Amino acid sequence: MQTNLRPNYDTVSSLKEVTEGVRAIINSREEKLTDSEVLALIEDFVLYDSRTERYGYAKKQEMVQGVFNATRKELGLLQRFADDQEVSEIMVNGPDAIFVERCGRIQRLNQRFETVEELEDIIHRLAGKVHREINDLNPILDARMEDGSRIHVVSRNVAINGPILSIRRFPKQSITMKNLLEWGTLSPEAAEYLEKLVVSGANIFLSGGTSSGKTTLLNVLTGFIPPDERVVVIEDSAELQIQGVENIVRMECRNANVQGKGEVTIRQLIRASLRMRPDRIIVGEVRGAEVMDMLQAMNTGHDGSLCTGHGNSPLGMLSRLEAMYLTAANFPADAVRGQIAEAIDVIVHLGRMPDKSRKVLEIVEVVGFQQGRYIVNPLFRYHSDKGLISTDNKMKNTAKAQLKGISL
Repeated sequence: MQTNLRPNYDTVSSLKEVTEGVRAIINSREEKLTDSEVLALIEDFVLYDSRTERYGYAKKQEMVQGVFNATRKELGLLQRFADDQEVSEIMVNGPDAIFVERCGRIQRLNQRFETVEELEDIIHRLAGKVHREINDLNPILDARMEDGSRIHVVSRNVAINGPILSIRRFPKQSITMKNLLEWGTLSPEAAEYLEKLVVSGANIFLSGGTSSGKTTLLNVLTGFIPPDERVVVIEDSAELQIQGVENIVRMECRNANVQGKGEVTIRQLIRASLRMRPDRIIVGEVRGAEVMDMLQAMNTGHDGSLCTGHGNSPLGMLSRLEAMYLTAANFPADAVRGQIAEAIDVIVHLGRMPDKSRKVLEIVEVVGFQQGRYIVNPLFRYHSDKGLISTDNKMKNTAKAQLKGISL
């Protein structure tokens, strides 16, 4: 590195002071510095400052990397966790509380932002990359980044404990059924049964709580779709990594711009998909009025469609779908329930266990609706000592499977 890049060394006692000093040098240079030049500049700061003499090599190296991330990386001190492939989510609850989920377990980091403004700088950089704003008029931001990660932000004029930032990252390599079997998410017998259901064209709804593994299982199940079928995928934020299907259309919702225009909803996309001649429609998550269009699609020849939704049990999921439908349209309740029971063939319910693992807890067939209640046929059920095992009940509505020559 050229010696004229070296600053006048003063006592530097904190990461913030080093960062500000490096930024001042970078801004004072007429020519643009490369990453290697900036890294050398930071190393000079750390190595020559009198107050770092007591630090060991590991501490100095950590400080160098921290300042480099703060000056050259968009996530600042969060960058090294974003680069860690074992970290699936980063959660920042204001400047003093940073958590990460690593290998399914949430842990608090022994780090903090020096100021609220430092955290807000990161938030504004992320918002700028997706051409969005976060301010008093737009205090909430939900967006997908270029690398596929999903960010959610709540500004400090709404969040009491400071700006809130959540970054959910998705694995670069698709999770397979083999992975789920190794993790004990479901049993080999249940996996084989689900494969038959997908191939036969059963309409499957995946239910469960937040972070119970619904999207992961949905992604795995799409791998069983016959490659000659046309599939339309609709998501709020693109998360699925569907492999093996050539004739595929992928669509993603869009939020309104700052003028309140340009919004594209899941409901609009489902309606558009019906004009694309799909064999199957896959909706990442049903959470509102779009349930009416999705169920109508399932009832009008789009067999083999797949969806997810938030529910505490299979029957609870059916009740939620009913409530969402009735909110969207003023139809008789029994008519809505009958349409739900006719549209959905199977519900796969997942849950997150006390040890943070994710399990398939139930697989039930939706048989019909009679005398004010849904009739379900449990096919598999999770037991704490045995895992997910068959109930020995046979599926009652097997017409779709028989047409494909599949025995259930």
